[in-house]
Amino acid sequence: MSERFFLYDDLEDTKTRFISFMGENKRFDLALIRSSRFYGKQLVLDLQGSRFAIIGSDDLEEEGYLESIYQLSEEDAVELRAFLYEVI
Repeated sequence: MSERFFLYDDLEDTKTRFISFMGENKRFDLALIRSSRFYGKQLVLDLQGSRFAIIGSDDLEEEGYLESIYQLSEEDAVELRAFLYEVI
């Protein structure tokens, strides 16, 4: 059996915020993880859809980004984007 070669194995304290809110058409259940590893961005997990992305305010400006990552309609992405602008 060969030895395992680790690229990195770090242990880091993080701050996690769990949030659930209702949009017009969809319920959002999210976990926002803040860590120094992501250079000021946050790891945003969609707990219902099992999707995640590392997001900063610059990513929120990118057209179609949230729709693509979280498989959202344009209307639902507008609601999520508005929320994320408040917390990121």
